[in-house]
Amino acid sequence: MFNVSQSESNITASQNQDLLRIALISTLSTVPSFVFLYINGTILFTLRSKPVFRDTCRYILLYNLLLADTVQLAQSQMQFLLSVCRVKLAYSLCTVLSMLANLTTGISPLTLVVMPLERYVAVCYPLRHSSIITVRNTTVVIIAIWAVSSLNNLTRVLFLEFSLEKMESWEVEDVCSNFALVLGAVTAEYDRAYTCVVFVSAGVATTFSYVSVIIAARSASTDKALAHKARNTLLLHLVQLGLSLSSTINNPLIVALSKVLTRVAFLWVQSVFYVCFIIFPRCLSSLIYGLRDQTIRPALLYYLCCRMKVKISS
Repeated sequence: MFNVSQSESNITASQNQDLLRIALISTLSTVPSFVFLYINGTILFTLRSKPVFRDTCRYILLYNLLLADTVQLAQSQMQFLLSVCRVKLAYSLCTVLSMLANLTTGISPLTLVVMPLERYVAVCYPLRHSSIITVRNTTVVIIAIWAVSSLNNLTRVLFLEFSLEKMESWEVEDVCSNFALVLGAVTAEYDRAYTCVVFVSAGVATTFSYVSVIIAARSASTDKALAHKARNTLLLHLVQLGLSLSSTINNPLIVALSKVLTRVAFLWVQSVFYVCFIIFPRCLSSLIYGLRDQTIRPALLYYLCCRMKVKISS
């Protein structure tokens, strides 16, 4: 009888420790997520609050970048909490969540391919900028970005290989992730190839634009102030690209560490990696962009400060 009581006591203590651990890990991720979702939502609202933002192409592109990052942050937080709580999902729902994650993940680097080129045209071809970079052309580019990302997602789903034995239960055996959906070697190779092509393209576009702006800045006919601002903006695009790229290394690191760490240690490492590689990159780049932009900053601070008295330029 004593052994039975001691065993039940140990089980209860273990369950209480698990609940406490889940609560701490969930809080560690949820608090910054909600803070950054509020900040991102405020920036999105700011970018739609005035005509100067709605009618300027680079702000339209920034809105598209931030919208994708915000959707991915919300979806990632929901999926992370399901993972921490060990909630199993049906294959169909897990597939939808993974498709949404892959769709929004591809938007950021594709948008960062276009944004540096817009600054390049503004500095190197100022007289043609208004005719080349129009709201209509920008809208077409954004539609193309979402179409390319959707096509990549559809191609990836066609490569997806489901295990017949697992499908019989219609439930993912482990937590929902890309790795829970049985991926074949072809899918893995395709993912790596697509990621490399997109990020290399973004890097080449940013580097080409940066070098061209520096060369143009030496010309006597170039607006020095505009060239200097464009150069700093392009450097920020490189930072944004690096932050976007950091999220792609999260899953491989998690998979590798899951094989060598205990479950308790793995949960803590997973939480820290999630905050560092998923949450921070999805907010910091756009927040920095908004705070350094002289047009966005007054309006952004106004809304972040709950509409306190801040002078806003018309």
